[in-house]
Amino acid sequence: MDKFSGNMKVADLVEANYRLLGVLSRLGINGSFGEKTVAEVCSQCGLDADTVILLCEVYTSPDFRPAMEVLRRSHVGDVLRYLHQSHDYYLKRALVDMEESISWLLEPCPKRQQDVVWNFFRGYKTELKNHFGFEEEEVIPYVQGLIIGQIRPGFSIDRFEENHSNIDEKLSDFKNLVMKSLPAECDRSARLELLIRIYALQEDLKCHTYIEDNILVPMVRLLENPQRSHDRVHAQEEEPSERLELSDREKEILVSVAQGLLNKEIADKHHISINTVITHRKNITRKTGIKTVPGLTVYAILNNLIDINSIE
Repeated sequence: MDKFSGNMKVADLVEANYRLLGVLSRLGINGSFGEKTVAEVCSQCGLDADTVILLCEVYTSPDFRPAMEVLRRSHVGDVLRYLHQSHDYYLKRALVDMEESISWLLEPCPKRQQDVVWNFFRGYKTELKNHFGFEEEEVIPYVQGLIIGQIRPGFSIDRFEENHSNIDEKLSDFKNLVMKSLPAECDRSARLELLIRIYALQEDLKCHTYIEDNILVPMVRLLENPQRSHDRVHAQEEEPSERLELSDREKEILVSVAQGLLNKEIADKHHISINTVITHRKNITRKTGIKTVPGLTVYAILNNLIDINSIE
């Protein structure tokens, strides 16, 4: 199928990827589409068609990377609308359905095993609530203020990105526990149903996180200061995405991370912006596959980038 556009019928959009039914629903696009195009339906719902297409591309094309000009003409308010409704969906629908499947699956298990599984799941649920709570109480109001020209002193989208935790890792651990560690006595149908729900939520959360990191954050930076986008573009041009070997600059940033420096300290040390530091750190994580500071420290030591005695 050709690239998505506002001129295509909504029915054809969904036919290309049925998961987009959920995306459209969170944007307030429900019911019978008839022969209406994406642009027509978006106009009726008060949405920008280009922004809706942008979100649909994330869910459909694994290698999709939005161009800066696309982000410039998209509407950050519609992205906020989508993210807010997604939070409600995850907490009030996806996790509730998952709890029903867990209850069914754990029926034959001893109470001690049930308690262990429930404690782990509820811990993840609390973590997810806290994650979304920060976005609802801090990030979304901040961006809404920027849209109407209100600046909040002491806050920027950099603070969100630095504190943006990975909400997928613990869910992946839970999936492995369900798949590999629960006793064979557990109902096979219940196990299958729960695993399908976990995989679906995991895939959805990955797209959700991608939208936050690669659509919301750069769009907000444009609102904060249009010139800041040039740092991101420059950093991307320094290192083509195909290369997996760390550049000399990335090795320098990695050493600073291993030494325990914060992003602001790294930026000052190397005379670059915090935005560029964050971009380099993302590239380091992508190329090494290592996400945590302790893990990156070990990587730096094993690859002779830093002496173990220099680590405090």
